[in-house]
Amino acid sequence: MDTRPEKAPSAIIDEALRKAMSAGWEVRGTTSPNPPVGAVIVSTSGEIVGTGATQPVGGAHAEVQALADAAGNTEGATAVVTLEPCNHTGRTGPCTSALIEAGIKEVFYLHSDPNPDAAGGAEELREAGISVSQLHTPQGEPDALLPWLKSVQLGRPHVTLKFAQTIDGFTAASDGTSQWITGDIARNHVHEDREHRDAIIVGTGTALTDNPSLTARNSDGTQRENQPRRVVIGRRSLADVGENASNLNSLGFEQYANIDVAMEELFASGARDVLVEGGSGLASGFMNAGLVDWVQVYQAPILLGEGISVLAHPLANTLKDAVRFSRGQVIALGDDLLINYVKTPDSS
Repeated sequence: MDTRPEKAPSAIIDEALRKAMSAGWEVRGTTSPNPPVGAVIVSTSGEIVGTGATQPVGGAHAEVQALADAAGNTEGATAVVTLEPCNHTGRTGPCTSALIEAGIKEVFYLHSDPNPDAAGGAEELREAGISVSQLHTPQGEPDALLPWLKSVQLGRPHVTLKFAQTIDGFTAASDGTSQWITGDIARNHVHEDREHRDAIIVGTGTALTDNPSLTARNSDGTQRENQPRRVVIGRRSLADVGENASNLNSLGFEQYANIDVAMEELFASGARDVLVEGGSGLASGFMNAGLVDWVQVYQAPILLGEGISVLAHPLANTLKDAVRFSRGQVIALGDDLLINYVKTPDSS
């Protein structure tokens, strides 16, 4: 007689996975250095009865949150998680133990845990008699874990270079004006994205010229709940901005002498997903160092003919040597487009 637990229907698992991925996306930018994981509990009757996501450092992991949300409905239930349940004790206990003690009989997970200290959860669950299967990412579904996974692999923060440009590739007009290339919808999206980053990085030239706040704001100007760290890279003192220096200092800007120091210190202090916003010298520095993993292009339906380029220095003299990216998600934001690009593995 087959005593293995009955498998949950695939449609329910797909729905649970999408809900788990959404839960993980919501907490992205609040969990580092821990991953933004989402988890869902499906009851024996096929209903979603619990949802959870990773809490800030020191708080509960996604599985524990989901189990608490599903209290009283976990015996014989199914857990769907975006990352393989951890199998180690850190600030909190292992999620594998929590799932076993709750009576979970089936676990689906999306990504294997690349951290050797936490890996092995799937095997631990199988040894406890739980059915364990790995899933594939649903097409078109944004995956909050990708920057964290890449950061663990690289041993540095995952870097996204973001800029707005015209159709013909200029980020500002010849006279230096750049506000506003994109429309309101695109600018609101920028602030929504900032809220989910560990840090925003600019160069000293941008800081001294533009006096940016680098905050994540709502359309009415109020600040969003989660705020990224504000980082300036360069040797020029922020005191050079004169009356603006007090504003930059009051906002808690961190300053590092160069890119290498910034990457090392940010990673050591927990940052895993950072956004480089400018200017052209800093963008060139990150590109030439081979540190740009993703590119976000906010493209406006504007033609200038001439203007200021995104990069201050050339990266290649021939197409053969160009740094290549693969197109990811494309999002329409009013009349503007957000085009996401991922660096191809063989690019230097």
